[in-house]
Amino acid sequence: MSQEANKPVFNRKNPLVAKLKRAEMLTKPGSGKDTRHYEIDLLGSGLTFEPGDSLAVLPTNCPEIVDDLLKALGFSGDEIVPLPDKTEGPIREALINAYAITTPDKKFMSAAVEKAGAAGAELGALLDKEKKAELADFLWGREIIDIVDMFPEVKWEPAEFVGLMKKLNVRLYSIASSLRAFPDQVHLTVATVTWESFGRKRKGVCTTFLADRCDGDTPIPCFITPGKGFRLPAPEEDTPIIMCGPGTGIAPFRAFLQERASTGAKGKAWLFFGDQTRANDYLYEEEFEAALKDGLLDRLDLAFSRDQEHKIYVQHRMLENADEFWKWLEEGAIFYVCGDASRMANDVDKALHEIIEKAGGKTPEEAAEYVAQMKKDKRYRRDVY
Repeated sequence: MSQEANKPVFNRKNPLVAKLKRAEMLTKPGSGKDTRHYEIDLLGSGLTFEPGDSLAVLPTNCPEIVDDLLKALGFSGDEIVPLPDKTEGPIREALINAYAITTPDKKFMSAAVEKAGAAGAELGALLDKEKKAELADFLWGREIIDIVDMFPEVKWEPAEFVGLMKKLNVRLYSIASSLRAFPDQVHLTVATVTWESFGRKRKGVCTTFLADRCDGDTPIPCFITPGKGFRLPAPEEDTPIIMCGPGTGIAPFRAFLQERASTGAKGKAWLFFGDQTRANDYLYEEEFEAALKDGLLDRLDLAFSRDQEHKIYVQHRMLENADEFWKWLEEGAIFYVCGDASRMANDVDKALHEIIEKAGGKTPEEAAEYVAQMKKDKRYRRDVY
């Protein structure tokens, strides 16, 4: 039997239980963000991955938030309830380890509305299929505890309550390291998410699990999710690559550069990185400046949105360098984009079309065809979330 066949298979049902090796703050004290670098120890696990893959992490919920919810429900926390794996356990442990307790879904809200009777009529009206936008507006910044608090007269049975909960799910993070450069480790670049809404402090489930509740002894259940469409060209090929990764979207490109250094990749490399301020938010500054100096990067273009009166983003840097960008595209460059799907990826996509129109002398229709061909040829690859 081959060594490959003997490798352990880690997945959702059988995750690797890893431990945190090191955590480091990447943003400086003056930053409006809290972005951290995590190194997770894989020693002896046999877990492997490629640059472009993601690490799926199964977090736990914050015990303080669970205790607030139990108090709102009038439960002690010791009540025995069914668990998703068909066993049973105390509800406090179930809500910490097994169930999602943040965004309420229609199933839970429908049950709450029904139990509330006349008091639930207003919320019930939002559950109509025609009112998706209004429901989304209402739910923004609200969690399950807010729905419980809306109807204090409603009494829940513990088993009934968890029966309406979804299973706590994994969170995916683009891997920020190469196994060739860092054997037996996986690195992540994660922005800690916290905010306040409706008088409550809110926490991103997995980002605060890593930031606040993980030390060297905390179990981190995880497995690899392959990023099959987000791969480097073979190192012997001279295909140029252009990478665009603002904020934590930089993660896979740190892995790409480490991999290219380890394999002696031949093609040219160009990186676009952006964040709020150079002084406080230039993630992995020393590494990227060294990569440029050593020739691992041929070009490095930076966009710090708040370092001047008018905001500058990565798409503006692309447009400023339209002629050179077009030249790289015509040389067969692969264009990689990683980061926020809702705004950044759309703005970058518009800039790509504009570059092809202006620098390439194409009509809007021809530019759209060019981009469609890039996608078909796997020369436009996106890892957006």
